[in-house]
Amino acid sequence: MLNQFVTFFSGFSWMSDWMANGLSVSLILSGILAAALASYIVMYRLLQQWINRWIQKTKNQWDDAFMKSGVFRRTLRLFPLFIVYIGVERMLVSSGSSLFLSRVIYALVIISVGRIIQALLDSAGLVYQLINMKDRRPITGYLQATTILLYIFVSIFATATVLGKSPWGLFSVLGGLTAVLLLVFKDTILGFVAGVQLGAHDMVRVGDWVEMPKYGADGNVVALTVNTVKIQNWDKTISTIPTYAMISDSFKNWRGMSESGGRRIKRAIYLDMTSIRFVDDAMLSRFREFNLLSTYVTDKQREIDKENKENAIKDDHLVNGRRQTNAGIFRAYLNQYLSTHPLIHDEMTFLIRQLQPTAQGLPIEIYVFSKDIVWSNYETIQSDIFDHIFAILPEFDLRIFQSPCGADFIKCL
Repeated sequence: MLNQFVTFFSGFSWMSDWMANGLSVSLILSGILAAALASYIVMYRLLQQWINRWIQKTKNQWDDAFMKSGVFRRTLRLFPLFIVYIGVERMLVSSGSSLFLSRVIYALVIISVGRIIQALLDSAGLVYQLINMKDRRPITGYLQATTILLYIFVSIFATATVLGKSPWGLFSVLGGLTAVLLLVFKDTILGFVAGVQLGAHDMVRVGDWVEMPKYGADGNVVALTVNTVKIQNWDKTISTIPTYAMISDSFKNWRGMSESGGRRIKRAIYLDMTSIRFVDDAMLSRFREFNLLSTYVTDKQREIDKENKENAIKDDHLVNGRRQTNAGIFRAYLNQYLSTHPLIHDEMTFLIRQLQPTAQGLPIEIYVFSKDIVWSNYETIQSDIFDHIFAILPEFDLRIFQSPCGADFIKCL
């Protein structure tokens, strides 16, 4: 009876061996995790805080970009993973499950390295934005495209590591799925190609004033990525436009205006053509009293009188010979007034011209550039100029054309 009892329990000796092995594995894993936790506390907590304090004391800004993008933080996280990987590979080499566990940990190492590379790409973008370059091209699209390719490679290598397969075999499988990948990443591929063209031809940069009426966008470019271009409109709304639309559709970039240092004023006033006439002596005397016109009127009248005298022109009819008109003297006044204006650019296009008459009167167009390109200041300068022009017109016996209103008919009654 006693022999049978011993024989029965001796059949369960494998259980004690399994429990002993399991206990030893648990102790080893506990020791590995304790060492990893200790390294995490030392590296990630203490060392990172010291690095952050040291970076904040430095004067360069590139190390701030590295800290902001998380390069140091993600690098320090590698040490606990390395400890776990080495411990599992060296101390649990005889265990069947240790091989799979080491593969998983190695895959996590690959993913962590990929995240470090991504942080380096992000920090490169931040450092590039700190560079004060006049012709700085946008590189956000390139960095994002590189990040997408990076994560594709990381995913393939990590998956191949866990499965114990060659990563090149997975690449061949993806090659067979090219059509599906092209469909899935269609917008990304189009955006990347458009970003390359935009950057190569320097068509748009972050900070440019862009106008795209088809998409209701009119404002500053705040972000230029692989898939989208974000434009903050003047009413503070955000318009999101596909990057490839900047190539396939037309848009207006006002960067040239900003870089030129002048902003165009192009506006016409319409004179009532019935108020245009030749000037007489009384009007000439009055015009000579205008500081901006005295020299012009005197010199012009002397030139006209000399030519009429040389050609023996009689003054009995206004149609004979050359004569000054109030519209011509008004244009000369505008030329003198704007050329002496302190806020009008004197090294850019300066033009006071008469356009083709219309049913609304005779257009006198002002085509000049203001020195101040800030929108609010530009509008103030333009408004002040035309306020003065409208107020000064009666001094030249000229009238502005405007359609009749109710008050005009009341006066007639």
